Amino acid sequence: MKNSLETRLGLFVAVAILAAWAIVETLGGVDMFRGGYHVLAQFDTAQDLKVGDSVKMAGVEIGRVEKIGLTDQKVQVTMKLHDDVVVKTDSKAIIKFTGLMGQNFVAVDFGSVTAPKAVDGTVLETYEQPDLSAIMAKLDTAASGIARVASSFSGDKIDNVLGPLTDFFKQNSGGLTATIANIKNVSSQIAAGQGTVGKLIYDPSLYNSAMDTVSNLQGTVSDAKGMMANVSAGQGTIGKLLTDETLYRSTTATMTNLNQIMFKINHGDGSVGKLVNNDDLIVNAKVSMQKLDKAADGLEDQGPLSILGIMANNLF
Repeated sequence: MKNSLETRLGLFVAVAILAAWAIVETLGGVDMFRGGYHVLAQFDTAQDLKVGDSVKMAGVEIGRVEKIGLTDQKVQVTMKLHDDVVVKTDSKAIIKFTGLMGQNFVAVDFGSVTAPKAVDGTVLETYEQPDLSAIMAKLDTAASGIARVASSFSGDKIDNVLGPLTDFFKQNSGGLTATIANIKNVSSQIAAGQGTVGKLIYDPSLYNSAMDTVSNLQGTVSDAKGMMANVSAGQGTIGKLLTDETLYRSTTATMTNLNQIMFKINHGDGSVGKLVNNDDLIVNAKVSMQKLDKAADGLEDQGPLSILGIMANNLF
């Protein structure tokens, strides 16, 4: 009886220990007995995240999800982090999954080095990962579309598509055969270097002419470079005109003299200046023209004998 009672008591203790271990593991394992601090994150959707799921940084577990609730049309996730874990205030959180059938977890990045450390109650920024259900729905839609396209190619429809094409080839088999034969002949002639295209491909004359042209062009460029070098060195007529200061000095002296002459003319100096600026010449010219005009009128009134008499009197 004693052994039976001890056995039962041992079994009861073992079952109690197992039950306690299962409860502790379900509620977050040994993390519920560890110290730590809480940070918050708000998401558009929890994506099947559960209380007790891991919180990881660079793949290393740093805490557990302690609470999930709704607030301000968002899903607020409360995470309990280990005391020895440094999370920055600008760290960002995202809900990820370990595989297609794996468990979800919250991933937190390092944040910047200069940012302060997050404290109890800090709300982290978040960004969303595409929902697995939405991805699977899109894949299912794409698979359905592919299936519809594949089913559309039934035997009857393929015959309807290929039938006219087959009839075309049958009706024009002779012409197509001749066309293919002509293409073969043309390609054979080209390969043999015959015809214009064949000569262009195989005859080196065009290549040689092009090379000669390039050589001549290079020679011309070299001559031009030599000419420019001579001009820069002051050789030749153009070089002297560009580099010799004699022409410049002569031109400058000429312009100076010309300026002096124009100055004197403008001020009435010299014969040309007086002719240009003195009005007496113009007045005398007008008087002489008037006298000449009167003399011409007098000659018109006299006869030829009178004119001869006047000329004779003037002469003798």
